[in-house]
Amino acid sequence: MSTLLSVSIALLAGLLMTRVFKPLNLPSVTAYLIAGVLIGPYCIGALGIEGLGFNSHEAMEALGLVSNVALGFIAFSIGSEFRMSELKKTGKQAFVIGIFQALAATFFVDIALFVLMWIMPGKLTAPQAITLGAIATATAPAATLMVVRQYKAKGPLTSLLLPIVALDDAVGLVVFAVSFGIAKTLVSGQVDLISIIVNPLVEISLSLVLGAIMGWVLTQLEKMFNSNTNRLNMTITFVFLTVALSMFKFEIGPVHIGFSSLLVCMMLGTVFCNICPLSEDLMDKSDRWYSPLSALFFVISGAELELNVFMDWAIVVIGIVYILFRCFGKYFGTLFSAKATKCSPEICKYLGITLFPQAGVALGMCAIAAAELPGQGTLIRNITLFAVLIYELVGPLMTKEALKAAGDIKPMSDEVKMRRQTKLENAKKAKAE
Repeated sequence: MSTLLSVSIALLAGLLMTRVFKPLNLPSVTAYLIAGVLIGPYCIGALGIEGLGFNSHEAMEALGLVSNVALGFIAFSIGSEFRMSELKKTGKQAFVIGIFQALAATFFVDIALFVLMWIMPGKLTAPQAITLGAIATATAPAATLMVVRQYKAKGPLTSLLLPIVALDDAVGLVVFAVSFGIAKTLVSGQVDLISIIVNPLVEISLSLVLGAIMGWVLTQLEKMFNSNTNRLNMTITFVFLTVALSMFKFEIGPVHIGFSSLLVCMMLGTVFCNICPLSEDLMDKSDRWYSPLSALFFVISGAELELNVFMDWAIVVIGIVYILFRCFGKYFGTLFSAKATKCSPEICKYLGITLFPQAGVALGMCAIAAAELPGQGTLIRNITLFAVLIYELVGPLMTKEALKAAGDIKPMSDEVKMRRQTKLENAKKAKAE
């Protein structure tokens, strides 16, 4: 009962916070995150009233399944952006920019942190710097997609942004596996080529294959139904099923067999939208269905943010350097690669800003580092949490402003404003009568 009450309070707090922030014209995702902070263990949750907020991080672990499912739907939606008709126009640009900006973020952060090691001896080690550089590749697809959906962003920048965000996760997995393997080698003194090369390639390959198979099976099953309602139900069922299958992990000798739920669900959406004639309508309806789930995901994410990281000045300094140089890497990596692929001036100028948000994938990476680098993983986790806190609160707003400046978010027309005003006035008159 307390879990259900907490979920209800979380969703209610998030929705009410969007009304509080409406005069400030902030994205809903920012409101959800701040609502999560308020009902989290450092604010209302600290009162210890059962059901009223989250009084500990252990209390939020029970809702981990909600986050996994929400991310599955988000990845499924992003996968729909890989339509072959669109990729013929932007595929080469997305591929080049997606890889280059991720590698640039790693390079900038690595260089900056190695310089910081020299300035602040004893506060940071080489394995920690290398691991943080790899984590810098990750972008938050959930926050980016929510801003795009909320403001109905549409245009050249948006068409390029969503495939890049999807590709970014695949690049990030490879870079993290290689960098983290090097970091573990520096700590243990033993080279593990399986962890550095084999495991990431196996994970990415199996994820893409599983997602492709599930997308094909879903399309075949959709043909058995004539009702759009049943087709939608089948689509939603398959996202749940795909998320569940992607959680299976096991070992075959020294090789780790596992899946990336984000990549699996992205591939599910990609195959489905390219081979199912009814996919566009079904994807649109499924986006509306999981809207409350997405809102709950961000409220929970806000509650999970660690505010106590501000108590250690070294973490704050390292975190600020990490945040700034990751942004530099993302922006200039995007700028130079966009110019090289002959993108428009608006894309060159604003695309990098939309890639600043960072959350789920980065948190997953730092969790691995915390578990497998004894004595060093804690610092990596705290710096990542500090960065995520800043990125998630500021990043969505910057994404919105960048899309608006690029012309992908159109201001509300006078006609729409007039229509809304008329509806409001008619409703008031009807109520008065």
